Amino acid sequence: MDPAIGDFAEADVLVEGSRIRDVGRNLAVSDAAILEAKGMIVMPGFIDTHHHQFETALRSFLADGILINDGAPHSMFNYYEHVLQKFSMIYRPQDVFINELFGSLSQLDAGVTTVMDVSQIHHSPEHTDAAIAALKEAGRRAVLGYFEGWGEKSRYPDDARRLKAEHFSSDDQLVTMVMGGEIYLPGHEKAWRTGREIGVPIALHVVGTFGMAPTFDELAKAGAFGPDNIFIHMTGMSDLGWRATADAGAHVSLAVPVEMTMRHGMPPIQRALDLGIQPSLSSDVECTMTADPFTQMRAAMTVQRAFVNEAALAGATNMPPLLTSRDVIRFATTEGARGLKLDGKTGSLTPGKEADIILLDATAINVAPLNHAPGAVVTLMERSNVDTVIVAGRIRKWRGELLDVDLVGLRRKLEASRDYLFEAAGVERDLFRQ
Repeated sequence: MDPAIGDFAEADVLVEGSRIRDVGRNLAVSDAAILEAKGMIVMPGFIDTHHHQFETALRSFLADGILINDGAPHSMFNYYEHVLQKFSMIYRPQDVFINELFGSLSQLDAGVTTVMDVSQIHHSPEHTDAAIAALKEAGRRAVLGYFEGWGEKSRYPDDARRLKAEHFSSDDQLVTMVMGGEIYLPGHEKAWRTGREIGVPIALHVVGTFGMAPTFDELAKAGAFGPDNIFIHMTGMSDLGWRATADAGAHVSLAVPVEMTMRHGMPPIQRALDLGIQPSLSSDVECTMTADPFTQMRAAMTVQRAFVNEAALAGATNMPPLLTSRDVIRFATTEGARGLKLDGKTGSLTPGKEADIILLDATAINVAPLNHAPGAVVTLMERSNVDTVIVAGRIRKWRGELLDVDLVGLRRKLEASRDYLFEAAGVERDLFRQ
């Protein structure tokens, strides 16, 4: 995924310590341990720029729900009322820890070596520290999204200064920080100001169905946007808001499957591309949709192509290019790194960058015979094809198995957390209805 280096049908990737030292054919090295990757597609690890990992215990709970109760049909069962206003309020620090850890390991197993964890669960400094401890224990690259919390013990956004000093004083570590600054909450100006004062990016959801467009436009008119902003979704925004986003060099993260199924609005992929904005991809919430990167890439490519193809069938002639499999792989790697301000470290197999590398099995029954590498990754592959995962030079998954992880014990703890959450929230568990 580095155009200056190019692609190879067969080559070596030399790793020394945590970094990539060289990429090329027949590298002359006499004293290296060799990881045989014959039959594998070797590429940078995937990057998810928006994942609510604290909700892992609620997986599939809201599979048939939508985002908010907007008064329209289907909206009684919705994310805002059931997840944010009910479940999230009763999380304990130990629930935060196991949800964050299990969600991290699950994505690591799927080849996602970097995540921005949007943890809207900062009800106390202990909740925040539990999230950070879990991200560190998972052993992959992560960005803590320090978003809001609720209750009298919450120290958001003021605790950001402590976090930066205690946990994120150095950029030379796997876990870094982003400031959450939701514009639908009162006092977002303070959160933005704090993020800029401590020198971290500022991320926020931007969703038309939440009525955010007027506030977003006011910020656009005030020149508040900058290259340190990460705007998630960007559904239902005005031309003014989009133009200001592009002019400021802000980043856009799209969660295409969730946006389509939860009534955020149609994913604005073409809107971004038309303005020269290269988006990243994100999984959003596992209470509604899987967090694997192959689902995100396939959805992004097919929905953009569906609109362009429909225009072509209707006789249009002046149409944008169709997205290709290489395009969406770029969204899921290089652009994700750029959006999280980590492109100096990861996102491509470039000498000098850290060795975040995945090996994908192209000899498997669902892929063989291999004819087109990017196409195989996007249109054929799934979690089962992720053979080996390396983060900063450390092997975390080897020949299909996560290393140094007691999955049985962790699953029991996650199930215990789920049981507590449903009971404390007063929600009946029923395997066959919502």
